[in-house]
Amino acid sequence: MGTALIYDVEMTRYKLLWVDPACKIEVPERLTVSYEALVRGGLADRCISVPVREATDEEILLVHSEEYLEAVKKTPYMTLEDLKEFTLQYGDVYFHPNIYHCAKLAAGSALHLVDSVMTGKVRNGMALVRPPGHHSMHSAANGFCVFNNVAIAAQYAKQKYGVKRVLIIDWDIHHGQGVQYCFEDDPSVLYFSWHRFEHQKFWPHLRESDYDSVGKAYGAGFNINVPWNKVGMENGDYLTVFCHILLPVAYEFCPDLVLVCAGFDSAIGDPEGEMCATPDIFAHLTHLLMNLAGGKLCAVLEGGYNLTSLSQSVCQTVQTLLGDPLPRLSNLSAPCKSALESLQCARSAHRQYWSSLKYAADAPTSEISTKRIKLAEKEDERPEIGEEEKSPEEKVWPEPPQRVSPPIHTASVLPNDVVCPGGCQPLTSSEDPDPLIVSKLKENFLKDADDSDAFTAFSNLITLIKKMEMNQICNGLALVRNVTTAMMCLIQHSAATPGNRVLVVCVGNGKIPSHVTSDGKTLLVHISSEDRQEQKSKYYIPLCLKKGCSDMSGFIHSVFGFLLPLGYEYDPSLVLLVQMPDSGVCDSMWQQLIGLLRSFAQGHTLVLMQEDEKALVDLTASTLLGEPALPLEQLQAPPTEDVKTLEMLRHRLQTEWKLLQTTVPPESGGADEL
Repeated sequence: MGTALIYDVEMTRYKLLWVDPACKIEVPERLTVSYEALVRGGLADRCISVPVREATDEEILLVHSEEYLEAVKKTPYMTLEDLKEFTLQYGDVYFHPNIYHCAKLAAGSALHLVDSVMTGKVRNGMALVRPPGHHSMHSAANGFCVFNNVAIAAQYAKQKYGVKRVLIIDWDIHHGQGVQYCFEDDPSVLYFSWHRFEHQKFWPHLRESDYDSVGKAYGAGFNINVPWNKVGMENGDYLTVFCHILLPVAYEFCPDLVLVCAGFDSAIGDPEGEMCATPDIFAHLTHLLMNLAGGKLCAVLEGGYNLTSLSQSVCQTVQTLLGDPLPRLSNLSAPCKSALESLQCARSAHRQYWSSLKYAADAPTSEISTKRIKLAEKEDERPEIGEEEKSPEEKVWPEPPQRVSPPIHTASVLPNDVVCPGGCQPLTSSEDPDPLIVSKLKENFLKDADDSDAFTAFSNLITLIKKMEMNQICNGLALVRNVTTAMMCLIQHSAATPGNRVLVVCVGNGKIPSHVTSDGKTLLVHISSEDRQEQKSKYYIPLCLKKGCSDMSGFIHSVFGFLLPLGYEYDPSLVLLVQMPDSGVCDSMWQQLIGLLRSFAQGHTLVLMQEDEKALVDLTASTLLGEPALPLEQLQAPPTEDVKTLEMLRHRLQTEWKLLQTTVPPESGGADEL
């Protein structure tokens, strides 16, 4: 179906016409450098170009008042002095004779993108627009924003297409108060925002930007704020918030459409954000959202004022929407204390509204430590925007790694009686196997010397792994006679290759030797209903669920709270997903799991299943090929017994696996969960 890209040079044709230190960073080059980077990288040509259009008055009035719209309509005819005077009634915004036209194009572009996605002309897309929108309110321009592009798009989708639930993710570094105000009493729209807050000392200085503003009336619980109370947040902080609050709630909400307020002032080098998250993190944040709503995702540009990190972040986002393998995020640091405080507070504030957070910890019982530190600082230590020119320390970061798609996307090793799915390439080894490999196979796994079929299958599996290591193949699936034996064979082979790190995920009951994980070359996570002996190594982690993999809520709870954080911190070079016989995992959950695991190892994922799971081949292949997973039903609370088991395991493991943390360490004033 493809990825839409919306851009028009017309939206660069306005700029600040007078001196205003607060507004001087919002420049036309924000759009041109982003688009030029997409062209240079060959990404623009791969997208489906969707033309811009102006939003109509009726569409703008879905969010804004008629009085405000009529006032903005007069700006093209104002003198410079009139424009300056008009601007003074609003906050941190400027007007230009062409800005009304550009604002209608920006809002209309968001609507045209929604049209393209909802009618199936494209799967997803990004709109490079200007002016941005998420600060604009019902009757006021604000923060460089004239019309609220994403809020209008959400109302439009509900009205025109009957969309029941819209998820809006705002990863801009400023709080999108305009979006919050628009939907704070509306349970059909879930709004999530993280933003620089610093205990209300950062713009827009609103009390309602804090974690305890959860929505009003029927919309209570549908407004999630995660305030950043310190600068310098890194990739690990962003991923921790996604894994432990956004994804669990988003999957429980089960949206029909995902809209992203894609502001990249939250990336490293930006003078507004002063954060340290690198542009490639946006590849991962985008990917983690792409299996929601059947893949219907629309990203609309908001902020971003460092032209280098802005253009890099836009390219990372678009490349992910196109389905390219993700870059590896190596050397992830633990979430900082301040990020954990904000996460703990937000989870606590929302646990009464969301089953997935039902057992979250209390907020810290004492006054938040970073607030005490902040209040102790001198009031004039950090000047407000516009008081004087900001000169943050110049940050240097590496160019995002090149993302090369292998010539073969998905390969299969299947019995002769199974038809290879469309889009997959059947793998047969034309080379004579390495004598050493032959010897090891016969010695360790193939005791019957006449079992030529098993020998051929194992040889082909090893060939497939080798081609993944050389990036000739992205991922694959295989049906084998015995998944445990095949898994052990591949672990042994991969461990012999220097630098290899294998994440093995087993779903379903079955005996698995834990000794294979002692050297750190393999991290084995086993999700089942069987009690296991306590792990003897940090690299063998059994997750025992009451109903095993058949309970969707308990299973997805363990995926978000454990599997994703462990995988990101371990940073494997290969993912091996093994479905044990009679695992009980349903088709939609199986697809979601495969899609989420493609976050790791540049997409190098091998799925192993028993020979009798022929019915799952097409479903598995479609997900490996990049098709969106089937949506999950709206989830219930995970079983209490499972939550207690998992939280006990979390407390035991989080000293070694830092991304498992969801609370401030007890000695720092945080409360334990359960």
